[in-house]
Amino acid sequence: MSFRKAYTFDDVALVPQFNNVPSRTEPLLETWLTKNRKMHIPIICSNMDTAISDELADILIEAGSIPIFHRFTNMEAQERWVKKYKDKTFISCGILKIDETRKLLDLGAIGVCIDVAHGHSDKMFRYIQELKRTHPDKEIIAGNVCTAMAYHDLVNAGADAVKVGVGPGAACTTRIVTGFGVPQLTAIYDCAKIADKLRVPLIADGGIRNSRDVVLALAAGASTVMIGKLFAMTKESAAPKRKSDSSPSELEAKFRGQASEDFQNDFYGGLKEKTVAEGIDFWGPVSGSAAELLANLLGGLRSGLTYGGARNIKELQRKAEFVEVTPSYMHESRPRPEK
Repeated sequence: MSFRKAYTFDDVALVPQFNNVPSRTEPLLETWLTKNRKMHIPIICSNMDTAISDELADILIEAGSIPIFHRFTNMEAQERWVKKYKDKTFISCGILKIDETRKLLDLGAIGVCIDVAHGHSDKMFRYIQELKRTHPDKEIIAGNVCTAMAYHDLVNAGADAVKVGVGPGAACTTRIVTGFGVPQLTAIYDCAKIADKLRVPLIADGGIRNSRDVVLALAAGASTVMIGKLFAMTKESAAPKRKSDSSPSELEAKFRGQASEDFQNDFYGGLKEKTVAEGIDFWGPVSGSAAELLANLLGGLRSGLTYGGARNIKELQRKAEFVEVTPSYMHESRPRPEK
Protein backbone atom coordinates (compact mmCIF):
# COMPACT_ATOMS: atom_id res chain seq x y z
CA MET A 1 0.00 0.00 0.00
CA SER A 2 1.32 3.43 -0.92
CA PHE A 3 0.14 6.86 0.13
CA ARG A 4 0.44 10.28 -1.42
CA LYS A 5 1.11 13.26 0.81
CA ALA A 6 -1.61 15.76 1.60
CA TYR A 7 -1.13 19.14 3.19
CA THR A 8 -2.77 21.53 5.63
CA PHE A 9 -2.14 25.27 5.53
CA ASP A 10 0.66 24.89 8.11
CA ASP A 11 2.53 22.35 5.95
CA VAL A 12 3.35 24.75 3.11
CA ALA A 13 4.66 28.20 2.31
CA LEU A 14 4.60 30.40 -0.78
CA VAL A 15 7.87 31.42 -2.44
CA PRO A 16 8.07 35.20 -3.09
CA GLN A 17 7.99 36.15 -6.77
CA PHE A 18 9.44 39.09 -8.70
CA ASN A 19 7.26 42.08 -7.90
CA ASN A 20 6.41 44.93 -10.27
CA VAL A 21 3.30 46.02 -8.35
CA PRO A 22 4.21 49.52 -7.10
CA SER A 23 1.81 49.64 -4.15
CA ARG A 24 -0.08 47.27 -1.90
CA THR A 25 -3.20 49.31 -2.60
CA GLU A 26 -3.07 48.53 -6.32
CA PRO A 27 -4.08 44.84 -6.54
CA LEU A 28 -7.72 44.17 -7.36
CA LEU A 29 -9.54 41.76 -5.07
CA GLU A 30 -12.59 41.06 -7.23
CA THR A 31 -13.38 37.43 -7.91
CA TRP A 32 -16.14 35.06 -8.95
CA LEU A 33 -18.53 33.71 -6.33
CA THR A 34 -20.35 31.60 -8.92
CA LYS A 35 -19.74 31.16 -12.62
CA ASN A 36 -22.18 34.02 -13.32
CA ARG A 37 -21.66 36.37 -10.37
CA LYS A 38 -18.68 38.48 -9.34
CA MET A 39 -17.84 39.91 -5.92
CA HIS A 40 -15.53 42.79 -5.03
CA ILE A 41 -13.76 40.78 -2.33
CA PRO A 42 -13.00 37.03 -2.04
CA ILE A 43 -14.46 36.56 1.45
CA ILE A 44 -17.89 35.30 2.50
CA CYS A 45 -19.33 34.57 5.93
CA SER A 46 -20.31 31.01 6.75
CA ASN A 47 -24.02 30.30 6.56
CA MET A 48 -24.05 29.18 10.20
CA ASP A 49 -26.55 30.10 12.89
CA THR A 50 -23.91 31.65 15.19
CA ALA A 51 -22.25 33.62 12.38
CA ILE A 52 -24.43 35.38 9.79
CA SER A 53 -26.82 38.10 11.01
CA ASP A 54 -28.61 41.14 9.58
CA GLU A 55 -26.01 43.50 11.01
CA LEU A 56 -23.17 41.38 9.64
CA ALA A 57 -24.91 41.09 6.26
CA ASP A 58 -25.04 44.89 5.99
CA ILE A 59 -21.28 45.12 6.62
CA LEU A 60 -20.54 42.36 4.10
CA ILE A 61 -22.63 44.02 1.39
CA GLU A 62 -20.94 47.37 2.05
CA ALA A 63 -17.53 45.68 1.71
CA GLY A 64 -18.46 44.01 -1.58
CA SER A 65 -19.33 40.51 -0.38
CA ILE A 66 -22.65 38.66 -0.67
CA PRO A 67 -24.46 37.27 2.40
CA ILE A 68 -25.70 33.69 2.58
CA PHE A 69 -28.41 33.13 5.18
CA HIS A 70 -28.51 29.92 7.20
CA ARG A 71 -31.38 27.42 7.08
CA PHE A 72 -31.59 26.61 10.77
CA THR A 73 -34.57 28.77 11.62
CA ASN A 74 -38.26 28.92 10.82
CA MET A 75 -39.63 29.68 7.36
CA GLU A 76 -40.93 33.08 8.45
CA ALA A 77 -37.43 34.25 9.42
CA GLN A 78 -36.04 33.06 6.09
CA GLU A 79 -38.83 34.84 4.18
CA ARG A 80 -38.15 38.06 6.12
CA TRP A 81 -34.46 37.83 5.26
CA VAL A 82 -35.11 37.32 1.54
CA LYS A 83 -37.56 40.23 1.40
CA LYS A 84 -35.10 42.50 3.22
CA TYR A 85 -32.10 41.58 1.04
CA LYS A 86 -33.94 40.96 -2.21
CA ASP A 87 -31.57 40.58 -5.21
CA LYS A 88 -28.53 40.61 -2.84
CA THR A 89 -28.72 37.35 -0.94
CA PHE A 90 -28.41 33.59 -1.10
CA ILE A 91 -30.45 31.28 1.07
CA SER A 92 -29.44 27.85 2.33
CA CYS A 93 -31.11 24.46 2.27
CA GLY A 94 -30.54 20.77 2.86
CA ILE A 95 -31.71 18.07 0.47
CA LEU A 96 -35.22 17.50 1.78
CA LYS A 97 -37.64 20.47 1.66
CA ILE A 98 -37.43 21.49 -1.99
CA ASP A 99 -40.80 23.28 -2.04
CA GLU A 100 -39.66 25.65 0.70
CA THR A 101 -36.45 26.34 -1.22
CA ARG A 102 -38.41 27.12 -4.37
CA LYS A 103 -40.68 29.50 -2.45
CA LEU A 104 -37.70 31.45 -1.12
CA LEU A 105 -36.20 31.64 -4.61
CA ASP A 106 -39.52 32.92 -5.93
CA LEU A 107 -39.49 35.64 -3.25
CA GLY A 108 -36.30 37.07 -4.72
CA ALA A 109 -33.24 35.20 -3.45
CA ILE A 110 -30.57 35.19 -6.16
CA GLY A 111 -29.52 31.65 -5.37
CA VAL A 112 -29.21 28.86 -2.86
CA CYS A 113 -26.39 27.13 -1.01
CA ILE A 114 -27.22 23.44 -0.77
CA ASP A 115 -25.31 22.56 2.34
CA VAL A 116 -24.76 19.00 3.56
CA ALA A 117 -21.84 17.44 5.40
CA HIS A 118 -21.05 14.95 2.61
CA GLY A 119 -22.12 16.57 -0.63
CA HIS A 120 -20.91 13.85 -3.01
CA SER A 121 -24.13 11.86 -3.20
CA ASP A 122 -26.89 10.88 -5.60
CA LYS A 123 -29.44 12.73 -3.43
CA MET A 124 -27.46 15.93 -3.91
CA PHE A 125 -27.27 15.41 -7.68
CA ARG A 126 -31.03 14.91 -7.91
CA TYR A 127 -31.75 17.93 -5.75
CA ILE A 128 -29.57 20.19 -7.90
CA GLN A 129 -31.16 18.86 -11.08
CA GLU A 130 -34.69 19.35 -9.73
CA LEU A 131 -33.98 22.95 -8.71
CA LYS A 132 -32.39 23.75 -12.06
CA ARG A 133 -35.41 22.25 -13.84
CA THR A 134 -37.83 24.73 -12.22
CA HIS A 135 -35.44 27.65 -11.57
CA PRO A 136 -32.77 27.53 -14.30
CA ASP A 137 -31.77 31.18 -13.76
CA LYS A 138 -31.13 30.85 -10.03
CA GLU A 139 -27.57 30.12 -8.91
CA ILE A 140 -26.64 27.02 -6.94
CA ILE A 141 -23.70 26.64 -4.57
CA ALA A 142 -23.29 22.99 -3.61
CA GLY A 143 -21.13 21.26 -1.01
CA ASN A 144 -19.30 20.15 0.92
CA VAL A 145 -16.73 17.97 -0.86
CA CYS A 146 -12.98 17.45 -0.74
CA THR A 147 -12.05 15.53 -3.92
CA ALA A 148 -11.67 16.42 -7.57
CA MET A 149 -14.15 13.73 -8.59
CA ALA A 150 -16.78 15.10 -6.20
CA TYR A 151 -16.22 18.63 -7.48
CA HIS A 152 -16.55 17.39 -11.08
CA ASP A 153 -19.76 15.47 -10.34
CA LEU A 154 -21.45 18.45 -8.64
CA VAL A 155 -20.61 20.68 -11.59
CA ASN A 156 -22.01 18.08 -13.99
CA ALA A 157 -25.20 18.01 -11.92
CA GLY A 158 -25.59 21.76 -12.42
CA ALA A 159 -23.77 23.51 -9.57
CA ASP A 160 -22.63 27.08 -10.29
CA ALA A 161 -20.05 26.97 -7.47
CA VAL A 162 -18.75 24.22 -5.20
CA LYS A 163 -17.84 24.40 -1.52
CA VAL A 164 -14.65 22.51 -0.67
CA GLY A 165 -13.81 21.39 2.84
CA VAL A 166 -14.62 18.29 4.88
CA GLY A 167 -13.51 18.53 8.48
CA PRO A 168 -11.21 21.59 8.74
CA GLY A 169 -13.67 23.90 10.53
CA ALA A 170 -12.91 25.20 14.03
CA ALA A 171 -16.01 23.54 15.51
CA CYS A 172 -15.97 20.38 13.37
CA THR A 173 -14.99 16.91 14.63
CA THR A 174 -15.86 14.89 11.50
CA ARG A 175 -12.28 13.76 10.92
CA ILE A 176 -11.83 12.71 14.55
CA VAL A 177 -15.16 10.86 14.64
CA THR A 178 -15.02 9.19 11.22
CA GLY A 179 -11.42 9.17 10.00
CA PHE A 180 -12.49 10.82 6.75
CA GLY A 181 -11.44 14.16 5.28
CA VAL A 182 -8.62 15.46 3.08
CA PRO A 183 -6.27 18.13 4.50
CA GLN A 184 -7.65 21.45 3.34
CA LEU A 185 -4.79 22.85 1.27
CA THR A 186 -4.59 19.64 -0.77
CA ALA A 187 -8.39 19.44 -1.11
CA ILE A 188 -8.45 22.95 -2.57
CA TYR A 189 -5.49 22.29 -4.86
CA ASP A 190 -6.90 19.00 -6.20
CA CYS A 191 -10.33 20.50 -6.90
CA ALA A 192 -8.82 23.64 -8.41
CA LYS A 193 -7.07 21.66 -11.15
CA ILE A 194 -10.51 20.55 -12.38
CA ALA A 195 -12.08 23.94 -11.66
CA ASP A 196 -9.59 25.58 -13.98
CA LYS A 197 -10.90 23.46 -16.85
CA LEU A 198 -14.62 23.58 -16.00
CA ARG A 199 -14.64 27.31 -15.14
CA VAL A 200 -16.86 26.86 -12.09
CA PRO A 201 -15.52 28.61 -8.97
CA LEU A 202 -14.69 26.74 -5.80
CA ILE A 203 -15.21 28.13 -2.32
CA ALA A 204 -12.64 27.12 0.30
CA ASP A 205 -14.75 26.44 3.38
CA GLY A 206 -13.08 25.88 6.73
CA GLY A 207 -9.72 26.21 8.43
CA ILE A 208 -9.18 29.95 7.87
CA ARG A 209 -7.55 31.49 10.95
CA ASN A 210 -5.86 34.61 9.54
CA SER A 211 -4.90 36.43 6.34
CA ARG A 212 -2.07 33.94 5.72
CA ASP A 213 -4.60 31.14 5.31
CA VAL A 214 -6.71 33.33 3.00
CA VAL A 215 -3.70 33.94 0.75
CA LEU A 216 -2.76 30.25 0.70
CA ALA A 217 -6.30 29.11 -0.10
CA LEU A 218 -6.65 31.57 -2.96
CA ALA A 219 -3.16 30.80 -4.30
CA ALA A 220 -4.04 27.09 -4.29
CA GLY A 221 -7.00 27.81 -6.58
CA ALA A 222 -10.01 28.88 -4.53
CA SER A 223 -12.02 31.80 -5.90
CA THR A 224 -13.38 32.73 -2.48
CA VAL A 225 -12.97 31.65 1.12
CA MET A 226 -15.82 31.02 3.56
CA ILE A 227 -15.10 31.92 7.18
CA GLY A 228 -17.10 30.91 10.24
CA LYS A 229 -15.35 31.29 13.60
CA LEU A 230 -13.63 34.61 12.87
CA PHE A 231 -16.95 36.19 11.90
CA ALA A 232 -18.77 34.55 14.81
CA MET A 233 -16.33 36.21 17.20
CA THR A 234 -17.20 39.72 15.94
CA LYS A 235 -19.64 41.90 17.85
CA GLU A 236 -22.12 41.99 14.94
CA SER A 237 -22.43 38.21 14.56
CA ALA A 238 -25.50 36.16 15.43
CA ALA A 239 -23.57 34.34 18.17
CA PRO A 240 -24.94 34.61 21.72
CA LYS A 241 -22.82 36.99 23.81
CA ARG A 242 -22.02 37.08 27.53
CA LYS A 243 -19.66 38.84 29.91
CA SER A 244 -16.43 36.99 30.53
CA ASP A 245 -16.14 35.39 33.98
CA SER A 246 -12.45 36.20 34.21
CA SER A 247 -12.83 39.78 32.94
CA PRO A 248 -16.40 41.16 33.20
CA SER A 249 -15.54 44.14 31.00
CA GLU A 250 -14.89 41.79 28.09
CA LEU A 251 -17.48 39.98 25.98
CA GLU A 252 -17.44 36.36 24.86
CA ALA A 253 -19.30 34.85 21.90
CA LYS A 254 -20.54 31.29 21.44
CA PHE A 255 -19.62 29.45 18.25
CA ARG A 256 -20.94 26.01 17.39
CA GLY A 257 -20.87 23.52 14.58
CA GLN A 258 -24.19 22.61 13.00
CA ALA A 259 -23.44 18.97 13.79
CA SER A 260 -22.65 19.68 17.45
CA GLU A 261 -24.76 18.22 20.23
CA ASP A 262 -25.55 21.74 21.46
CA PHE A 263 -26.99 22.71 18.09
CA GLN A 264 -28.86 19.47 17.53
CA ASN A 265 -30.47 19.72 20.96
CA ASP A 266 -31.73 23.21 20.08
CA PHE A 267 -32.83 22.53 16.52
CA TYR A 268 -33.86 18.88 16.48
CA GLY A 269 -34.56 18.26 20.17
CA GLY A 270 -31.59 15.91 20.52
CA LEU A 271 -29.27 13.69 18.53
CA LYS A 272 -30.89 11.50 15.91
CA GLU A 273 -31.00 7.82 16.79
CA LYS A 274 -27.88 5.84 15.85
CA THR A 275 -25.86 9.04 15.27
CA VAL A 276 -23.18 10.91 17.17
CA ALA A 277 -22.25 14.58 17.16
CA GLU A 278 -19.61 15.68 14.63
CA GLY A 279 -18.97 19.11 16.07
CA ILE A 280 -18.51 21.09 19.27
CA ASP A 281 -19.59 24.40 20.77
CA PHE A 282 -17.33 26.81 22.66
CA TRP A 283 -17.09 30.37 23.94
CA GLY A 284 -14.33 32.73 22.86
CA PRO A 285 -13.46 36.41 23.26
CA VAL A 286 -15.22 38.89 20.99
CA SER A 287 -12.48 40.22 18.74
CA GLY A 288 -14.05 43.53 17.67
CA SER A 289 -16.10 44.61 14.70
CA ALA A 290 -16.60 42.70 11.46
CA ALA A 291 -15.36 45.76 9.56
CA GLU A 292 -12.07 45.57 11.46
CA LEU A 293 -11.80 41.85 10.72
CA LEU A 294 -12.35 42.42 7.01
CA ALA A 295 -9.82 45.28 6.96
CA ASN A 296 -7.24 43.03 8.59
CA LEU A 297 -7.85 40.06 6.29
CA LEU A 298 -7.98 42.13 3.10
CA GLY A 299 -4.93 44.17 4.09
CA GLY A 300 -2.97 40.96 4.58
CA LEU A 301 -4.26 39.63 1.27
CA ARG A 302 -3.13 42.76 -0.59
CA SER A 303 0.33 42.39 0.93
CA GLY A 304 0.32 38.73 -0.08
CA LEU A 305 -0.51 39.64 -3.65
CA THR A 306 2.52 41.92 -3.86
CA TYR A 307 4.80 39.18 -2.49
CA GLY A 308 3.35 36.97 -5.21
CA GLY A 309 4.01 39.63 -7.85
CA ALA A 310 0.30 39.68 -8.61
CA ARG A 311 -2.18 42.44 -9.45
CA ASN A 312 -5.17 40.14 -8.98
CA ILE A 313 -6.14 36.73 -7.66
CA LYS A 314 -5.83 34.96 -11.00
CA GLU A 315 -2.25 36.18 -11.37
CA LEU A 316 -1.50 35.02 -7.82
CA GLN A 317 -2.72 31.54 -8.74
CA ARG A 318 -0.78 31.48 -11.99
CA LYS A 319 2.51 32.43 -10.31
CA ALA A 320 2.05 30.50 -7.07
CA GLU A 321 5.03 28.35 -6.10
CA PHE A 322 4.51 26.23 -2.99
CA VAL A 323 7.18 24.55 -0.89
CA GLU A 324 6.69 21.92 1.79
CA VAL A 325 7.89 23.10 5.22
CA THR A 326 8.81 21.38 8.47
CA PRO A 327 6.86 22.00 11.70
CA SER A 328 9.59 24.39 12.86
CA TYR A 329 8.72 26.75 9.99
CA MET A 330 5.70 28.10 11.85
CA HIS A 331 7.80 28.60 14.99
CA GLU A 332 10.41 30.49 13.00
CA SER A 333 7.69 32.59 11.37
CA ARG A 334 6.14 33.91 14.59
CA PRO A 335 7.44 36.92 16.56
CA ARG A 336 9.72 35.99 19.43
CA PRO A 337 10.06 39.09 21.61
CA GLU A 338 12.90 39.11 24.12
CA LYS A 339 11.84 38.51 27.72
